Amino acid sequence: MRKLLISAAAIAAFAMPAAASTLEEVVKHGMVLTIQDMQIDVAYTPDGKFTAADGQITGTWKIDGDKMCTTSNYDPNESCIVYPADKKSGDSFELTGPQGSVTVKIK
Repeated sequence: MRKLLISAAAIAAFAMPAAASTLEEVVKHGMVLTIQDMQIDVAYTPDGKFTAADGQITGTWKIDGDKMCTTSNYDPNESCIVYPADKKSGDSFELTGPQGSVTVKIK
């Protein structure tokens, strides 16, 4: 249960893409977050919603310049993170935020 709560907090913070092509790729294809050796699939819909952890985590997303802002059922507070630019499907990269470090792979 503790890992799920940590994961939920991290997803709320990191379930957000960035800069133009990266944002488009993540929203279009989704991504996999790796947090503490746990892989979490995140899927986005064009209407500004996302799901993760087999539907246990749900929330909303919006793009704000070069960052994406999210809220979730685990954290209703809006969280915004800047992602690197020009990433494509298949690319992986590290992000560090309030919940620590995660690896992001665009599906």
